[in-house]
Amino acid sequence: MHPVSDPRQVGWLLEESQDTLVWSCLEGTMGCIYADSREEPKTAAALLGDFCFLYGEAREEAVKFLFQESKKQELIMVPHSREWELCIEQAFPGCTERFTRYATIKEWGVWDDKKLEQIVSSLPQDYQIRMIDEEIYDYSIRHDWCRDWVGQYADYTDYRENGIGVVVTRDRLPVAGASSYSYFSEGIEVEIDTHRDYRRRGLGLICGAKLILECEKRGLYPSWDAHNTASLSLAQKLGYRLDHPYTAYLVCADQE
Repeated sequence: MHPVSDPRQVGWLLEESQDTLVWSCLEGTMGCIYADSREEPKTAAALLGDFCFLYGEAREEAVKFLFQESKKQELIMVPHSREWELCIEQAFPGCTERFTRYATIKEWGVWDDKKLEQIVSSLPQDYQIRMIDEEIYDYSIRHDWCRDWVGQYADYTDYRENGIGVVVTRDRLPVAGASSYSYFSEGIEVEIDTHRDYRRRGLGLICGAKLILECEKRGLYPSWDAHNTASLSLAQKLGYRLDHPYTAYLVCADQE
């Protein structure tokens, strides 16, 4: 497996993907496409941040290489066949957790803006909502719980030009936020995180509503793939509809 400089060389292997992280890799805006051959590729993968999407012929050596290439202690691998699932399980015995993620239908204009505005206006008086600026960017980079808001961008300039995000603060410190985990030509992939001391207060819902409204102003599509049923429930409250569940694996580095 090796990086592909021109994603069009292997695009046919990934052309049916509906995941925006794959789209970002294919467009060359973020992440990287890998293939087993430049001339006659049969195996391809898209690697972006904490995610790796596997296509074509399943190869155990490919998943091992891609995990090392990610330089992550934990990586979410998304197989697109049962053969890929077996490769992951065999390549990392005792180091994987199989779970279900949920794709939502990618459809424009389904949101009720009045409802979203009402959600945003429900923010309690002792909280404030603001866009992610350089101050919040720097805070996010330094704190694990919210690093994914901005972590896939090279620096603040990159985020300012290509990303978008909102946060709720209390006493000037972020306690919840919704941001672009990644971006592609027509939109973003939504990332929502709430500090553990402020969960179950509706702050993630408020941030999500505000981010959708801001994306609409800019003509961006806020794509949402839910990590679990709680995330799916949050998405549905905002107007998203379930497309389909899919299998993913959390792969962890062997600690021995």
